[in-house]
Amino acid sequence: MNSLDRFDYAILDALQHDGTLSIAQLSEKVGLSSTPCWKRVRRLEEEGYIESRVAIVNRRKAGLPVTVFVSVRTSQHDEKWLARFAAAVIALPEVQEFHRMSGDIDYLLKVVTTDIEGYDRFYKKLIKAAQLSGVSSAFSMEQIKCTTALPLALLSHGTPA
Repeated sequence: MNSLDRFDYAILDALQHDGTLSIAQLSEKVGLSSTPCWKRVRRLEEEGYIESRVAIVNRRKAGLPVTVFVSVRTSQHDEKWLARFAAAVIALPEVQEFHRMSGDIDYLLKVVTTDIEGYDRFYKKLIKAAQLSGVSSAFSMEQIKCTTALPLALLSHGTPA
């Protein structure tokens, strides 16, 4: 279990919505003075609660408008096979997310690409990577919600700082 308090949650929430906040802006937002706020941010980074700070690029404007959810089935379930398959999939830049699943699907990939032809090129690289029993692709027609923000209010019991 973690040992975060309401100020820690408030800091995490504020930074996941705007990672460019200065310590002065952040401390004002969460109700702490600058030095304690800075120390908390540093501790949250050191303890791995804050993994990195990034810019979120608009994939459509950048030329990657197509999102595909790829379901993969395999008859191979040993660790050696998984290590090889995982390394191959991780190396494919189109893959944004890669999950090992329960149920009928063994792996689920979230893939972004330029167009249908771009997906076909990706697919050919994927099926070369390992022996697979089946690959099923579902193209996203419309992105209705997308966020990187975790629902931290659920953990801090909705208590604002």
